[in-house]
Amino acid sequence: MAKIGIMIEGQEGLNWDRWRRLCHDVDALGFASLRRSEHLISLMGDDTRDCIDCWTSLALAAEWTKSIQFGPMVSPMTFHHPAILARKAAAVDLLSGGRLILGVGAGWNEREHEMFGVPFFTVKERMDLLENGIVHIRDTWKKSNPKAAQDPIPLLMGGRGEKRALPMIAREASEWNLSHMDAAEYRQKRGVLEENCRAIRRDPATIRHSVMATYIIGRDHDDLRERTAKLRDFLPSLRKFDIDGAMTEVRRRGLVGTPAEIVEQIRGYAALGVDLFMLQHFLLDDHDALQLLASDVIPAVA
Repeated sequence: MAKIGIMIEGQEGLNWDRWRRLCHDVDALGFASLRRSEHLISLMGDDTRDCIDCWTSLALAAEWTKSIQFGPMVSPMTFHHPAILARKAAAVDLLSGGRLILGVGAGWNEREHEMFGVPFFTVKERMDLLENGIVHIRDTWKKSNPKAAQDPIPLLMGGRGEKRALPMIAREASEWNLSHMDAAEYRQKRGVLEENCRAIRRDPATIRHSVMATYIIGRDHDDLRERTAKLRDFLPSLRKFDIDGAMTEVRRRGLVGTPAEIVEQIRGYAALGVDLFMLQHFLLDDHDALQLLASDVIPAVA
């Protein structure tokens, strides 16, 4: 059994009208989760793309959705004082009736920090900020009122580093997200995570396993090629390929095909232990792709 969620790259053209529509569609169509990134500028070199504020959008998602889990994937600790982030998260969780998952990370994109004057530290310093920040967040939830609806709000963490990230995830996370799908890497990192869980006497099964993946879906071959062309225009990394090459490139670490083909690809990863597939929905106005996932993929993998 696997669940499907939608991941929005909020720095790549997301505006308020699009976010409202996406919140409604993802919620109404029965997806398991809605996530969005937190960045300050496009990561694809186009600084003219809209990039709406993450936590304002999450507060609106609390009102614009009714049942879906949602949250940041992830909020960098370099952007937030942990006590203030904890209070924002508690407020959004309370507004939503307990549907927030709080994704936290160390921060990694140096250019956006420099552009907006946000201090950017060494990897060790950023990991220290994250580790200490989580302690501070949990402490703030105990002291601060009003309380969140969930006690505690579940934490989502990414990362694959075996010295610090995976041991921290074993201690703190309710969900571990691995960006990009690679079966061999997933098996190896999962083994390390489970060893760390056993070392602290935590049941590894208490951590949900998710992967983030780009996807291209089409009702038939022509529909698939048409959507691939649109995605190639949007993603600079695909522009050097022809249509078939772009599909091959996305398929290396993502999902590509008709609904039946995508179902088989998801089942293969689910058999390894992946619980949740967060699909990067780059074409923000492509309601048809969401409908196709909801009608033909979600029921088949549930």
